[in-house]
Amino acid sequence: MTKIMKTVLWIAGFVILMATAVFAYNALSDQVKPNIVIELTPEPEQGGNTTEDTDREKAPDFTMLDINGNTVKLSDMVGKPIVLNFWASWCPPCKAEMPDFEKVFGELGDEVQFIMLNLTDGQRETIENGKAFIGDAGYTFPIFFDSMQEGAYIYGIRSIPTTIFIDKDGYIIASAQGAIDEATLRRGIELAWGE
Repeated sequence: MTKIMKTVLWIAGFVILMATAVFAYNALSDQVKPNIVIELTPEPEQGGNTTEDTDREKAPDFTMLDINGNTVKLSDMVGKPIVLNFWASWCPPCKAEMPDFEKVFGELGDEVQFIMLNLTDGQRETIENGKAFIGDAGYTFPIFFDSMQEGAYIYGIRSIPTTIFIDKDGYIIASAQGAIDEATLRRGIELAWGE
């Protein structure tokens, strides 16, 4: 085989490898992007037409533990928009989105209730692991523990991270499966504010 033929074959092989890599990247990147589901209830129109609450999905209530081990209900926190985030300390996408949650919490923590809900199964994820991770990272947002897996069950959580946006009246406005960035987090909060 001549030197020119080897070079042509090598270039053809390289082009095929690059095309395969681009195709695989595009196919996989669609799976990694957050799956954002937006469920908006139309604002009541002027002239007496109103949207009934039965058209909206009330956020299911459940019990969780706060960082001190006290029992807290989701319904206790209704009154301002809620960001409900399901996570675990062993989950790389969960860890990747947390700096954005910390930043937005630092800015809006008084106006929005953040519930960073650790999926504590007692085996792979424990309360101690969750507390240690948050403490080591220096995060200040409030964490809670789904030690009975009640929240995960009621919300049908199949993958983490998952974030649910709830308005001040306790209705689900939007949700996102997969890690989200700061812009997506802010957009979800705007939707929960009704903007």
